[in-house]
Amino acid sequence: MTWLQAIVLGLVQGLTEFLPVSSSGHLRIVSELWFGDDAGASFTAVTQLGTEAAVLLYFATKIYRIAKAWFVGLARPEKRGSTTGWAGT
Repeated sequence: MTWLQAIVLGLVQGLTEFLPVSSSGHLRIVSELWFGDDAGASFTAVTQLGTEAAVLLYFATKIYRIAKAWFVGLARPEKRGSTTGWAGT
């Protein structure tokens, strides 16, 4: 696989991941049409991991707040629940 293939397919993965259809299918189609061969399962898996890492980084502060609230609720029952709810945050 060349750098051009990796960049093009990485862009396809990033742009189609959040569509309600298979981004893996898009990778396969674009790879076959533009480059004449399949990118392979390992490349698809790595791009999926990259997408997951990007989502985790983007939402890191919210994930931290949720996890912290969950652990505080486990340790201190009086802190369970919220007076503002989800709409207030």
